[in-house]
This record gives sequence, C-alpha cells and structure tokens, in this order.
Amino acid sequence: MKISRAAFYCLLVSGAGAFHAPTSSRRNGVSSLKMGTGNSFGKVFRISTWGESHGGGVGVTLDGCPPRIHVTREDIQKDLDRRRPGQSRITTPRNEADAVEIMSGLNPEDVTLGTPIAMVVRNKDQRSQDYLENDMKVAYRPSHADATYDAKYGVRAIAGGGRSSARETIGRVAAGAIARKILKQYNDIEVLAYVSKVQDIEARDVDHDTFTMEDVDSNIVRCPDEAVAEKMLERIDEIRKSGNSIGGVVTCVARNVPAGLGAPVFDKLEADLAKACMSIPAAKGFESGDGFEGTLLTGKDHNDEFYIDPKTGATRTKTNRSGGIQGGISNGENIVVKVAFKPTSTIGQAQNTVTRDGQEVELRGKGRHDPCVLPRAIPMVEAMVALTLVDHLMMQKAQCELFANEAPLELQPNPMGSTAHREGGPSPKEAVAAQGSGPVSQRVDEE
Repeated sequence: MKISRAAFYCLLVSGAGAFHAPTSSRRNGVSSLKMGTGNSFGKVFRISTWGESHGGGVGVTLDGCPPRIHVTREDIQKDLDRRRPGQSRITTPRNEADAVEIMSGLNPEDVTLGTPIAMVVRNKDQRSQDYLENDMKVAYRPSHADATYDAKYGVRAIAGGGRSSARETIGRVAAGAIARKILKQYNDIEVLAYVSKVQDIEARDVDHDTFTMEDVDSNIVRCPDEAVAEKMLERIDEIRKSGNSIGGVVTCVARNVPAGLGAPVFDKLEADLAKACMSIPAAKGFESGDGFEGTLLTGKDHNDEFYIDPKTGATRTKTNRSGGIQGGISNGENIVVKVAFKPTSTIGQAQNTVTRDGQEVELRGKGRHDPCVLPRAIPMVEAMVALTLVDHLMMQKAQCELFANEAPLELQPNPMGSTAHREGGPSPKEAVAAQGSGPVSQRVDEE
C-alpha cells in the first residue's frame, strides 16, 4: 500500500515517540489505514510509556525535563513504593519490588542533563498461567478492556491484560516523581491526594490546607480521616471476602500553584487535568472544584468573592468553589479535583459473558487483583496532576514570561494567589475601597 508524503508525516508526528507501521485492511472494496497511538502525554514536558503487565518490564521515556534538577533513584522509588502491589490485604497480592532503573538523562551526580530520561521496572512475579490455563484465555471479562482491545486491534495480550493493566501506570508514577521535584523546587508546590469516598462512605472534614502525605499513608485505605477510614476499611473487607469489588473517589489537592497556568478554550487547565486523570485505568468520572454539586447552587452562592489579603496585598478568593481554576486558568488558590474510580472489573464471582468466537459462557475471574483500586490510585492521580502542572508551567514560561512586564506597577494587574505578594503591601486605593464606598456598578454585555 502506498501512502502520501503528508500522510506519512502525520504518522510520524502522531506517534509521538512510538512509531507504529500502518496496516491496511480492505472491507467492501474500501482500504483503511490503522495507526497505533495514544501512548504519550504532554506537550513540552512529555512522557511516553511502554510495556505490558506480563512482559519483560514496563517503563517510560520523559522528554523536555529541564536540566540541573537534582533527582535521585530514591526520589522516584518512594512514589513507586506507594503504587506497588502487595501492600496490604486490600490490594492485589502480586509480589513485585518495582525497583526502578534509570537508564539515561542523569549525570553521575544525579543531576538532569536536559536530555530524555528513560526508566524501566522489570516484571518479576507475573503468573500468566492464571489467564492462559482457564476460560479467561478465550472469554471476555465483563466491563474489562478485553473485548474492546480485541475489537480495535484484532489481537490482545491475554495474560495480565497487557497495557490495560494498572501496571502501565508505573511509568507515569516514575515520571510524576520528577515532576513533583520540579514543582517543589519552583514554588514549593505540593500535590497530595487521598481517598475521599468509598461507595457512600465519605470523608468531608479533611482540611485541604494542612493534611499531609503522612496523614494519608497512616492507614491502608489512605484516607486522612481515621474514623472514616475505619468505616471504609470495613466496607472494603466485606466486599472483598465475598469475591466482589468496590469503587469510590480520590480527591487531589495542589497547593501553592501560581496564578496564570492554563489557556483559554481548548487548553484549559482543568480540561488537561481531566484528560490526565481520566486516562488512568478504572477512572470513570472527573470533577473540578465543587463540580456537579455546584449545579445545586445559585450564582450568588457559587461565586468565589475576591478580597485583598491584608498581609500580602494579593488578590485572593474568600471561598474556593472553583477549585483554584477560573476560565480554565489557575487563580493561585488550591487546585482541587476529584476522580471517580469504578469497582475492579475482575471479580471472583460468576458472571455471564461471551468468548472471542461468539459463544455465551459463564466466567469466574481468577488471578490476583485489587478488590478496591483506590489506595493504589493515590500516587497515580498525584503523578498525572503533577505532570500536567509542570507541562503548563513550562508553557506559561515560554509564552507569557519570556519577556518581563515592564509596565509601571500601577498599570499591572494586582498579584494574585496564596503565594503572591504585592510590592509594598496592599494598595492604598484598595484600603479606601475596603472602608466602604458602596458597590461598584458594572454593565455587562455577554452572549
């Protein structure tokens, strides 16, 4: 099959780090072109992950990392240890050390060179016979990617689910650990997630300004509210013992993010965060700020009113129902997102399904699987949020901060956000307005 030069160019750029040769299929006299893509994420700070659950290993290539960042293997291993299987009775018992090997991109002093960083984790404890020596070899697991992968590619990695397995996220978490270092070094930015809901059991009293990673990791559910965590654990255990699975919600908070990250229209910060988080296995829903609950409020109740911080002089919001993002651009308050995860599709109870050749059968899942993905999803969500923030930070620096704003201070917008400071403190004009000169009238004409 011949393809045009333009089509070949599209193949190269769409592959984004992993080129796949096109294949031709002819049906009803029409020739179509199929391409393998979707393994890369990010524009400037860009990752490409590779490997299958039961293959030789999984890994990531990170391109666009700034030079002169000190990153050790231990920095990356810390996050991988939080993601790895076999941590507790409510995670899969697969025994993997998930020891990372850094293949390139760092000098002997553990400093980034600005060149691609390649990292790999070898698979050690895969048990392919759990899939290949029973009905799971030919029958599709209900609500799993088995059937859709087969429909798309015409072939699939049966053992372990291939790239639909959560093992693929090792590469994301490894790269996310580097992103975490960059954010911390740039503006003391923290990205922390926790399990906020298991079925109908919800943690509503977590202080998003003060909770720590130690609070989250203090129990195996990874909920910083100990009383609620105990109820969550009881529910997970109850479901686990019955051979079933359970889902819930992970909340992620990013602190000290400067105002200005994100872009209007298609590259809104929350849109990219949604894509990042919804790409995680088993993710089924995404909310930014108050999300769907905000639809129950009026505009007056939902709006985050502005005020001037009396200490820093910066523009702040009295509430944070927007979740730190307005108009698709960060406003300097805590970024708060929620990700809903479905119950694990592989369960130990019998379910009706079909085989690859179209026969109706009954299937009982075998192998080692998480009864609840939420505890191990925490570092995955943190990684995807951190990767997105670094990508947007670098784009902001490239477009809007290439040249300094040399306008007089009084003509510049007032600094905005929790970490911003106005030179000289609060403006005298704002102080006068604050003493009460009445509401400001505004005529608005929007579509």
